[in-house]
Amino acid sequence: MSAPALDRPTTRPSRPNHKIQRFATVLLFGVALGWSITGLDITLSRLASAPSDAWGVFSLMFPPDFATEFERGVLGKVFESVYIAWIGTTIAAVLSLPLAFLAATNVAPMWIRVPTRQLFNAIRAVPELIVAVVLLGVTGLGPWAGALAIGLHSVGTLGKLSTEAIESIDAGPLEAVEACGGRWASGMRWGVLPQVLPTITSYWLFRFEINVRASAVLGMIGAGGVGAELVALLNFRDFDGVGAVLIVTVVVVVIIDTVSAGVRRRIIAGTTPDRRGAATIDDLLGTSLNR
Repeated sequence: MSAPALDRPTTRPSRPNHKIQRFATVLLFGVALGWSITGLDITLSRLASAPSDAWGVFSLMFPPDFATEFERGVLGKVFESVYIAWIGTTIAAVLSLPLAFLAATNVAPMWIRVPTRQLFNAIRAVPELIVAVVLLGVTGLGPWAGALAIGLHSVGTLGKLSTEAIESIDAGPLEAVEACGGRWASGMRWGVLPQVLPTITSYWLFRFEINVRASAVLGMIGAGGVGAELVALLNFRDFDGVGAVLIVTVVVVVIIDTVSAGVRRRIIAGTTPDRRGAATIDDLLGTSLNR
C-alpha cells in the first residue's frame, strides 16, 4: 500500500519586509550624527580650512632637529614611557588574573561574581589620565604615578577580557578534576588555567601595546615619559624638536607593536606545523622502539 501523498503548499511564503526597520535605523543614526556635530560646533568653513591648517603645523616640524633632541636625551625619555607601560601592564596582569576567576560565571558563585564584575566596570569608567592626576598628589611628579595609573586602569580591561576567556573554556577538564576529588583551587589550576593562559597572555601583550601610547600622553601632566618633553617643546614653539620627538616615538612604538604582534601570534598558534610533524614522528618512533 502506497504512502499517502503529503499536502504541499501551493504558494511560497512572502519575504519579511525589513524596509521600515532599515529606514528607522538609518534615520536614528542620522539624527545621532547630526546631534553630535551640532554639539561639537563644527561648521563647513572650519572643515574646509582644516587640511590647510594641519599642513601648516606639520610643515613647521620639517626638517626635524634630531641632533639637538638626541643631545637632550629624547631616546631615554621614549624608553621611560616604555618602562612605565611595562610596569603598569605587569601590575594589571598580576591583579586582574585572580579577579577574573572570581568574576567568571562558570567558576564563581553569584555573591562574589556580581561585585567583581561591577568593580571592573567602575575601574574602566575612569580614564587613566584622571587616575594619574589623583595619584600625582600621592606619589608626586614622576614615572611612578604614570605606572600606577596605567596599572590600575588596565585592571578593568584585562579583568573583563580574562573573564570572558574563562567563561568560554571546555568544562571537561574541570569536571575531571572535580571527579577526582580536587578542590576549587585545584580545578582552577589544572582544569582552567592551562586552557586560558595562552589567550590571556596575548591580551596582556596587546594591552602593553596600548599602554605604551597611553604613557606618552600621561607625560604631559608630569607623570613621566616623553610627553613632558613634547609639552616643553610646544610651549617654546620648537616645532623642529617636536617633529624629531614624534618620529622617534612613532618608530619605537611601531617596533614594539610589530614584535608584540609576532609574539601574540606565536602564543596563540603554538608550534609551527613542521615542528608538530617532527614531534609526531619522534613520538611514533619512540613508541615503536618501546614496543
